[in-house]
Amino acid sequence: MLAPLPKPDLPRSLSAAIIRGIRGCCPRCGQAKLFGKFLKPIAVCPHCHQDWTHQRADDMPPYISILITGHVLVPVIIYFGAVADISMAKALAICLALAAIMMISLLQPAKGGTIALQWWHGMHGFVPSGKDEANESAHPPAGTGPWA
Repeated sequence: MLAPLPKPDLPRSLSAAIIRGIRGCCPRCGQAKLFGKFLKPIAVCPHCHQDWTHQRADDMPPYISILITGHVLVPVIIYFGAVADISMAKALAICLALAAIMMISLLQPAKGGTIALQWWHGMHGFVPSGKDEANESAHPPAGTGPWA
């Protein structure tokens, strides 16, 4: 008979799961890497055996990256247009380089957070959801605790 799998260290809240995803760790256990390649999540977590093939991040990570990049770069663009004494070509080159660097560096954390959000809410076939698992581990059913 196979030994039961050890219980993973489940996150207690949505924000804890999202932080794990942003860091590139498995949102369920926090022990293994979530990504095998830059934007390709692993199929199954080697530590807690969570199946990540259900995730459908699609366009949400680029949207988040664009939103953050735009909000950070607007003051820089205004500064270059109103105060800085450099040519428009230099200002454009600086802003385009900053935008590209920010977009690429924000994509993986945004995708990890999106995957964690989907898992927590049980979207796209994640059953049980992270919220259900966390609630169950915090409040086990009667007769199943250590004193049963």
